[in-house]
Amino acid sequence: MRTAIIAYIATAIVFFGMDFVWLGTMVNTLYKPRLGALLLDKPIMGVAGLFYAVYVVGIVAFAVLPALRDGDWTRAAWGGALLGLVAYGTYDMTNLSTIRGWSVAVSLADWTWGVVVTAVSAVVGYAATAYFSRLL
Repeated sequence: MRTAIIAYIATAIVFFGMDFVWLGTMVNTLYKPRLGALLLDKPIMGVAGLFYAVYVVGIVAFAVLPALRDGDWTRAAWGGALLGLVAYGTYDMTNLSTIRGWSVAVSLADWTWGVVVTAVSAVVGYAATAYFSRLL
């Protein structure tokens, strides 16, 4: 249980940090110009927080913990990349197929971002957990 908690905290810090930078730089350059009126003026933080909390559970369960069990960081990378591909792809392709005015460019950029941020978060979460678990 201690390992899972360490993995969750480490992975969450990386995922939140990277996504904060992404959204901080891309909202005005990618999302607003292409989605305009579809976006809220301010995100609903409780809903966003729920996404982050649940998604990090997925990263830990499907990428970090299996990689720790096998002692193989590449398992974290591939597991994270696959989770990002499926989760962000589901979101982006569903929006593209159901929302009038949704942007192909946004879907492709966001989907790519999901693969990258999830894979990197899983690898760093794996490495930090392996390191801190030995210390404790």
